Amino acid sequence: MDKEPASSTYTYQHHNVFSIGYYVYCSYDDSLSGYRFRRDNNCISWFADELKNLAHSVQSVISTNVPMDFTQDDWRKFNNATHCHVCEKPFAKDDTRARDHCHLTGRYRGPANSNCNLNYKESRCIPVVFHNLTGYDAHFIIKEIATTYEGHVDILPITKEKYISFTKHVDDTIDDKKNCIQLRFIDSYRFLASSLDKLSSFLNKDKLRVLRREFSHLSEENFNLLTRKGVFPYEYIDCSEKLNESSLPPRESFYSLLTDGTVSESVYAHAVNVWQRFSIQTLGEYSDLYLKTDVLLLADVFENFRDSCIASYGLDPAYYYTLPGFTWDAMLKHTGVKFELLTDIDMVMFVERGKRGGLSQCSNRNARANKYMPSYDQSKPSSYLMYYDVNNLYGWAMCQPLLYADF
Repeated sequence: MDKEPASSTYTYQHHNVFSIGYYVYCSYDDSLSGYRFRRDNNCISWFADELKNLAHSVQSVISTNVPMDFTQDDWRKFNNATHCHVCEKPFAKDDTRARDHCHLTGRYRGPANSNCNLNYKESRCIPVVFHNLTGYDAHFIIKEIATTYEGHVDILPITKEKYISFTKHVDDTIDDKKNCIQLRFIDSYRFLASSLDKLSSFLNKDKLRVLRREFSHLSEENFNLLTRKGVFPYEYIDCSEKLNESSLPPRESFYSLLTDGTVSESVYAHAVNVWQRFSIQTLGEYSDLYLKTDVLLLADVFENFRDSCIASYGLDPAYYYTLPGFTWDAMLKHTGVKFELLTDIDMVMFVERGKRGGLSQCSNRNARANKYMPSYDQSKPSSYLMYYDVNNLYGWAMCQPLLYADF
């Protein structure tokens, strides 16, 4: 511990990355999905190169244009359609209808007016999802992501050190229309604000499709050992040589300064069971399995969250930065409300002055009733006191109507 003089803070730990793993999830061709990892001192550079290669692979896929598979039944539905399947508005008499289809698969999607059809394009953005990107992971990878290959980085910051998201533009994937593949790093914790262990516990075994696919060779008993987040002795591993140790460290070695304690006996027993069942030879192999299950559980958690949001709202959270932004769009889509643009400065300032932040104060309550009391004053109106303890005041306020037009 090197304490700096005349400073109220000091460095007590310096973290180094020794392994990185990621899972590619492809929704339209499962054969393109898969897990990859690397454990060495250059794993961050490897990860940056892997993402660049992924960007080129995606570029080659979306550059194709598979001919439309248009059946007789599709013709019938197209001719009888009354609404655009994109904007869901009825066709006007002078609308030019288009047969919208997926250029990647050739599947006919539905009838669309020409405007919607032209604007309905394949996304060139690849979401890269980390759990707690803002608070931890971003610090280790952003320098390599920004400098390893050509392309500027767009940052959505909170402070100089913490970012909600950042997007890397891969310049050498630019097409004829000057569009390039973008790697957008987002934080799943900004959508699902809980630990990965707790989030994964909410999923039934049949929902763990990614984990099951990668461990399809396991027996049901061994598979069940991986359906919960494991434990790892982070602070015990203070040099790479310890990864060569051939036994699991004692329970005391799982001590964490953050929690000021070690793992419980039952959690440690689970780790021992995993070590034995999977015939693990070294602590490095244990870290590989720990990393893999972590990544796959996050993939399952976030993919199930996406499925639920798409089914409920028709919106994909993978293309948003935070849950508030997603819910705002869900509100707009669900209500169909059209906001009136305020152009009168007096109106704008009237609304701005009506905003109120959170109230913080120390108050000495003083209220006096005037009824049924020894100090009752007949010359004054009767008054009563009632104390209310109300739950969810903020939630209630969020459900109240808001102005949107006719100002």
